[in-house]
Amino acid sequence: MDVTDFSFWFTYFILPLMIFFSRIIDVTLDTLRIVFVAKGNKFLAPLLGFFEILIWLIAITKIMQNLDNVACYIAYAAGFATGNYIGLIIEEKLAMGIQMFRIITQKDATPLIEKLINGGYKITSIVADGNKGSVHIIYLVVKRTENKNIISIINHFNPNAFYSIEDVRHVNEKDTGLNKKSKFKSLRWMRKGR
Repeated sequence: MDVTDFSFWFTYFILPLMIFFSRIIDVTLDTLRIVFVAKGNKFLAPLLGFFEILIWLIAITKIMQNLDNVACYIAYAAGFATGNYIGLIIEEKLAMGIQMFRIITQKDATPLIEKLINGGYKITSIVADGNKGSVHIIYLVVKRTENKNIISIINHFNPNAFYSIEDVRHVNEKDTGLNKKSKFKSLRWMRKGR
C-alpha cells in the first residue's frame, strides 16, 4: 500500500469513523449532562460538560480541516443522531431521580391504597369531584427505579385508572420512604451534589 492509498483510506474512511465515534461520545455526554443539570447535580454536570466540549472541539477541528470531505459531514451528523439515541438509552437504564405519581380513579381505590401502603410506599389520598362523579386521587413519590412496579400495581387493581408521572427535583426525604438503599451503590456519592 503506497502513501496515496493510505491517504485515500484515511481521508474517506478512518477520519469519518473517528468523527462519527467522537460525536457519539460527546452527544451522549451532553444528553447525560442535561439530565444531571435538571437533577441539580453540581459535581457531575460540569465534569461531563468539560469532556463533552473537549471531544467536540477535536471533532469540529477535523471537520474544518477537511471542508471538502462530504464523508466527514455525514459522519458528524450520524454521530450526533446516534449519540442522542445512546444517551437516552443510558439515561433510561440509570433511572436516576425521583418521580411523583398522580393516580385518579373512579373505582374504589381502597385495595390499591392498601397494596401501596403494604408495599412500603407513602401515599396521600383524597376524594374529589370529577366530571362523572366522585374520584379518588392518590399522590405517591417514588424513586424512578420503582416506576414499573407502581404501574404494574395500578394496572392490576384498575387498568382504567388515569395516572400521570412527573419528575421531582428535590424531596424532603425524612418521611417519604425514599431513603432505602439504592440499587446503584457506586452512584451514591453523586447524590451529595443535590
